[in-house]
Amino acid sequence: MEVEYDDSGWQGRAKQTASGEQEVHEDNPQKTIKECLEKFLTPDYIMEPGIFTQLKRYFQSGGSPEEVISMLSENYKAVAQMANLLAEWLILAGVKVTEVQAMVENHLKEMILKSFDPKKADTIFTEEGETPDWLTEMIDHYTWRSLIYRLAEEYPDCLMLNFTIKLISDAGFQSEITSISTAAQQIEVFSRVLKTSIVKFLNNPDDVHGAIQECARMVCHGQHTYVYSQVLIQVLSQEQKGGFNMKRLSQEIIKYALQNNQNVTPITMALNGSAVYPQACQALTSMLTRNTLNPADITVLFRNYSGSDPPPIDLIRNPQFLELLVDALFRASVKINPEHKPKYVFLLAYASSVIDQPAKKRPLTERLLNKDELKSTIQAIEKAHAICIVDQGSTELIAELQTLYNCIKYPVVGVGVIRWIENVVMEPSYFKLSTDSCPTHLAVLDEVAGVHPTLQQQILFLLIRLFESKQDELEILVQLEMKKMILDRMVNLLTRGCVVPVLRYIKQCCAIEDTDISLIRYFVTEVLETITHPYSPEFVQLFLPMVENEEITGTMRGEGDNDPVSEFIVHCKHNYTTL
Repeated sequence: MEVEYDDSGWQGRAKQTASGEQEVHEDNPQKTIKECLEKFLTPDYIMEPGIFTQLKRYFQSGGSPEEVISMLSENYKAVAQMANLLAEWLILAGVKVTEVQAMVENHLKEMILKSFDPKKADTIFTEEGETPDWLTEMIDHYTWRSLIYRLAEEYPDCLMLNFTIKLISDAGFQSEITSISTAAQQIEVFSRVLKTSIVKFLNNPDDVHGAIQECARMVCHGQHTYVYSQVLIQVLSQEQKGGFNMKRLSQEIIKYALQNNQNVTPITMALNGSAVYPQACQALTSMLTRNTLNPADITVLFRNYSGSDPPPIDLIRNPQFLELLVDALFRASVKINPEHKPKYVFLLAYASSVIDQPAKKRPLTERLLNKDELKSTIQAIEKAHAICIVDQGSTELIAELQTLYNCIKYPVVGVGVIRWIENVVMEPSYFKLSTDSCPTHLAVLDEVAGVHPTLQQQILFLLIRLFESKQDELEILVQLEMKKMILDRMVNLLTRGCVVPVLRYIKQCCAIEDTDISLIRYFVTEVLETITHPYSPEFVQLFLPMVENEEITGTMRGEGDNDPVSEFIVHCKHNYTTL
């Protein structure tokens, strides 16, 4: 690095300092010179961003040009230049440019992570007075943005890092900010990240659960993020177009918060307008806070909602309250006083079937309540409840199937039946005592999956739990047969439209390699016998690698291309050349 110094330039600066024409003056010139000399003695100081500022201070205080030139020259170690030279040698030796670049960048990242000082970083703005050009250039590259994210998570109070996070967000990279603590520091950044998360939820119907979990985790980071997000989502839920999606997202966030032992009941009750109905509000708050139902509060709600002027239905469409009602009516272990049981049934049926149409151009007292399905829903819940609370095996249940299938047509009964079956089949002794190739309880799940597509994700989660459960009391071969039967239920889900979630789970089993390969082979065989083209690109992307895997399908292939495996591979290769 060659730099020419013009003597007249130094003399000119000295004259200006001597004549007092400079705007900046040092109170103690000797002290300033000493501070500058100490910095000039450090290795490679001439490469520091603040070199010109320090030179200016030094000469304004009367420092000697010869001395500073000598110091900077003697302490110039050329570390950066040596790194560039080594990089060029590596490239000449045949290493790819991208690999060399990654090598240098990764080493730099490690060094910065080890030696980063937030106090020194904050002085960047006090010394330069504006956003440094190098910082603006840094955020254009993902490598350095990822470094900023890690540092911001480790040093949340660093002003320089928080400002850089805002710059990154302003530049349109908010989708990369996955650290909640980083985003929650600034409302502008958090708002953009929240918007990105909500858009992902709306645009990914095949991975709704994952999108909900990601959004809920961010919203539930702290009280301020929760209140801000729920108020925003509450406003959006009032929109006629897509408002129901936002309402669902709000409820899923509440559910996530409760699962993580966060008491959000006061915030929920404040946002749903329940204060206008103090009796119902107090009864509901009491049960939600304790997370348990009690006859006294249930009676208060029953009296309010069976009256001539009931509170808004959204008040009891609280996920936590509905979960408690479903548990009370469909868990055999929960005992309800027969005198109060109709009240539980009424509230669950009312919340799931009544349509509350808000007034538009009429007074609020003239709400339109559509109760056409209330009576039939009550009857369906009562019949299903009577079947589910009785401890009966698969054989006895067959006699009740027609009645149960008729009741399952109501979504709320479908939810309750899934809860009931979950309690039954997760008992350790269930499969030990079952002798059927497909237990009746799991056949009922197939019916629910066919009638209610929105419940397929819940059914898949239950099947995954069963598939991964330890059945040590069963013989190895019996365990394999049981798992094959569960895979049959997953294939049924796939044929009903739950395609991507099922395939993603099986792909995950292949990747982890903790599942018997014969089970994966069985699944692939069953799917190939069930499907036909045309296929969606995502289906091919998930399923084709499994079919091409020699370990899985090697024994299933024939000599020609007439077997199902070869036909599928040939068809995909011919029609999906981009994959």
